[in-house]
Amino acid sequence: MNSIDCAKQNIRAIIPGSSVPEDPIHAENTLEWLLKLDPEADQALQIAALAHDIDRAVEAQKVRRADFSDYNAFKVAHAHNGARILRAILNKCGVAKSVADEACRLVTLHEVGGDPRSDLLKDADSISYFEVNLPWYYQREGREETIRRCKWGYQRLSARMKEVVKTITHEDGSITHLLKEVICEQNQHNYDVSG
Repeated sequence: MNSIDCAKQNIRAIIPGSSVPEDPIHAENTLEWLLKLDPEADQALQIAALAHDIDRAVEAQKVRRADFSDYNAFKVAHAHNGARILRAILNKCGVAKSVADEACRLVTLHEVGGDPRSDLLKDADSISYFEVNLPWYYQREGREETIRRCKWGYQRLSARMKEVVKTITHEDGSITHLLKEVICEQNQHNYDVSG
């Protein structure tokens, strides 16, 4: 087995350890979205897509939201910790330093972006939240927290992905309706601010 396959296999073995039941599906779906957005995505991007939330799967090391009063600070800490966990996996598998460095850099930036590659990962992660995570999140966290999380997630989408999220529907019509409400409110807010 080569080093990249070793890394992906190890990541896929760890992710199901997350207390967030949708994380394995979300990891694979984020990779799928990455490859839809950039079919030529290199191995560093693919590894980062799979591993971006690995922090949640290592219970003894994960960053806990309750320890942060600011949601954005929590997300940054989560990303940094995920990159640290990923680094150990990539080193163990003997992944080339250049690929490991880039994969870890991307995981560190997956919540905030900042350059074309990390923005691509952020978009793949964000759209996967709306496609895969949203029903689970709603069931676990309730309506008000889901609305807050959707607003946060929608604001971080690129213009291109905002158009994609408008097409997402869910089996549970109330979740689709909630998402449409958030989108409408955010678009109205953006119009009020710019207009």
